[in-house]
Amino acid sequence: MPLPDGLEMTALASCDACVVLQISGELDHFTEQPFRASVGTFLDRGHRHAVLDCSGLTFCDSRGLNCLLSVEWLLERRRGRLLLAGVRPNVARVLHLTGTGTLLRAYPTVRRALAALPPEQRPAWPPPAARHHLVGRMEAPVSGAPATCRGAGVEAG
Repeated sequence: MPLPDGLEMTALASCDACVVLQISGELDHFTEQPFRASVGTFLDRGHRHAVLDCSGLTFCDSRGLNCLLSVEWLLERRRGRLLLAGVRPNVARVLHLTGTGTLLRAYPTVRRALAALPPEQRPAWPPPAARHHLVGRMEAPVSGAPATCRGAGVEAG
């Protein structure tokens, strides 16, 4: 599925219990469906926890909040949780003003968010040097293989 301009999602690390995803850009009514589909690709693998690195999230409206709350709801049903990391002040303000800051746990860094999970349920952190970007058309993983993306590059770092 093509992701609209303005939204980029990167898988940073994962293990059986948890996935760490970085989101950059805007989470709003234009990017709601691609966000849900991309996150769903990872949650379909059975992860109980998700850490969402929001340090690159520049905007989040009520539709974006709805997306985050739906991921939290799903993970809660799996006896897991959604943890937000690196939330920018403008997004933190929206969380605070809407009261969703009490429902969504936010931490200053991914490392701190992962520390809130039991050690056996955390992926290795920091991640390996190469990361795969989830931009372009998502392809469904084949029998446990990592998700791939047509047209995606690999970046060091």
